[in-house]
Amino acid sequence: MSPIDAALIRRKLEHIAEALRALEPLGRLSLDEYKRRLYERKAAERLLQEAIKAALDVNAHVLAEQGATIPDDYYGGFIALGAAGVIPDQLARDLAPSAGLRNRLVHEYESLDDAKVRAAIGTMSTLYPRFIEGVEAFLGRSGL
Repeated sequence: MSPIDAALIRRKLEHIAEALRALEPLGRLSLDEYKRRLYERKAAERLLQEAIKAALDVNAHVLAEQGATIPDDYYGGFIALGAAGVIPDQLARDLAPSAGLRNRLVHEYESLDDAKVRAAIGTMSTLYPRFIEGVEAFLGRSGL
């Protein structure tokens, strides 16, 4: 087991927070506005993708440094983080489906459902600040 690189994790958490701040005005758009505004739609997709990717990186790093088995899929990374006591189990279960959104954003961008992506902005705005708080609390408990 290696020491956790708290600075790396905090950079990733800040990247998530920055994406969430940038998503705020996009989350205020109605679905019709969102569908009509190509640049905002593409910005939302990219910001969601980057925030989720940063969280996945945090999951993998913390699990690896704790000597835990890293799951084969991104969904399992959130679940394992909850099982390791880094974040609450329920939060881990609530966050885990965002791994699927990341995959759709990366691989199925041509067939994205705008309503689901738009709805994900609100979900992310609720859940991801709790992820940041949970990981920060874990770092604090670890003396980092």
